[in-house]
Amino acid sequence: MIFRQIRGATSIITFKGKKFLIDPFLAPRGTVPSVPSPYNDSPNPLVDLPVPVSEIIAVDAVIVTHMHHFDHFDDCAAKALPEGMPMFVQSEKESGDMRNLGFADVTVLTERGVNFQDVTLYRTDALHGDGVTAAYYYRKYGFPSDACGVVFKALGEKVFYVAGDTLWYDGVRRAIEKHTPEIIALNAANAQMYDGTPILMGVDGVKEVALAAPDAVLIATHMDAVNHARLSRRGLRKFAKVAGLEQRLYIPEDGESVSFC
Repeated sequence: MIFRQIRGATSIITFKGKKFLIDPFLAPRGTVPSVPSPYNDSPNPLVDLPVPVSEIIAVDAVIVTHMHHFDHFDDCAAKALPEGMPMFVQSEKESGDMRNLGFADVTVLTERGVNFQDVTLYRTDALHGDGVTAAYYYRKYGFPSDACGVVFKALGEKVFYVAGDTLWYDGVRRAIEKHTPEIIALNAANAQMYDGTPILMGVDGVKEVALAAPDAVLIATHMDAVNHARLSRRGLRKFAKVAGLEQRLYIPEDGESVSFC
């Protein structure tokens, strides 16, 4: 398996010889309005793509963990991807929305698993912000809060879990207990609502996952790309050193690939 960090939550996973594009956010730097945040009001994305869009979309399938948040599926991705591309989404609702964009080959991820050639994909739950305040902000700005993760399994490959946009909570623990992943990718930028309500894991969530899956290798993604994130790669590396996770936690730069045998 090869994990290639692209930008933000966007990555390319080579698994059982097939390439999966995760959460394509392809807009040029600074062309999307900022998310209201007292921390940083710069327009999104904060950085350029590390490689051309044509290279990013040269894949076998696309997985969108939640299509109505701009940093996981945007207009540029909808226009760049061929309409015949196999697309995997989290719900029947988003399947219909994706088909309305012109994509014909759309499959809904399920907890029981769906197959793509020699790979089985399992939907997992996610908690993209907890409590009354998070719900208020999602309603205020007109974004649904639903999101998911996905587990990859195939003969001869390590079990790989993409946790997606989630906090640490019982749903992540259940996914780890059920699938026993050997590699886990975490959206670990500690993104927050305007008032500081967290909607992504920060260092505490990374630590909890490391404790719950003591034999797993961790990959930190969704870093340094959106204005409402409050944890940088630099900050996470400092934490990893103090917490003794340097040998288990990979924090790839944009464009960097990490291979796992």
